Amino acid sequence: MMRRGGGRWRTAWAYAGFTLLALFTVFPFLWTLITALKTTGSVFGFPPDLVPWPASLQHFATVWQTMPLARFFLNTAYIAGMGIGLNLLLCAMAAYPLARMSFPGRDLIFYALLATLMLPGHVGLIVNFVTMMKLRLVDTYAGVYLPSAVSVFGIFLLRQSYLTIPAELEDAARIDGAGDFAIWWRVMLPLIRPGLATLALFEFVSFWNSFLWPLIILKSPEKYPLAVGLLYLSGLFAHNTRAIAAGAVMMTVPVIVIFLFTQRYFIRGIVMGALK
Repeated sequence: MMRRGGGRWRTAWAYAGFTLLALFTVFPFLWTLITALKTTGSVFGFPPDLVPWPASLQHFATVWQTMPLARFFLNTAYIAGMGIGLNLLLCAMAAYPLARMSFPGRDLIFYALLATLMLPGHVGLIVNFVTMMKLRLVDTYAGVYLPSAVSVFGIFLLRQSYLTIPAELEDAARIDGAGDFAIWWRVMLPLIRPGLATLALFEFVSFWNSFLWPLIILKSPEKYPLAVGLLYLSGLFAHNTRAIAAGAVMMTVPVIVIFLFTQRYFIRGIVMGALK
């Protein structure tokens, strides 16, 4: 009985710790949302006032009416959609031979790819800009998503997912006469859907929050994604912190919604990648 009671106390303390951690993590977004809903009162007071009363959607309406947020949303959705689609396709194709085929130098190629993860992301900015300029893709949507059309992290994640698939399934498909492409398309891809969903979520967050590269490559304001558009929001409403908070909330909500609908696949994909 004492041991059972001690286990319950440990469980209760664990849940309490996780609850505090969750509150600590969600507090910045909660504070931003409350600030956006406020109409009066101090914004930077301490301790913070967490009761937005009277609450109003006035600042959300002001931001929506003042800035072409609908256009920024569409630009971001298009860039993210194209980037995610190319990443899923190219990473899935690149990871398959690294996981399921035997050829000279396979491990060397894989480790060389992993070594690039140690380089800062800003190292390739100049090279990418010169490449896009030579291809005449400056100030185009393609110039935004093509440099990130395949990621080393995506190749690593999907390779780990491929490694969890039993070899017997591949052997059975070969006995039935399936070639390498048919095995990849009909057998492997359906079995790594959790990994694909995980990669899609990571890439969605990356493209949705992308700021520096679109700011460099795009010259026309009507082509800006949402993150770059919010830069102009901070300029237009330099003295209206509540309006800036409203814009930040409007940018964050889609990411939260997407995660809520894909969290099951996200967790399964992370677990699959950790098995090997």
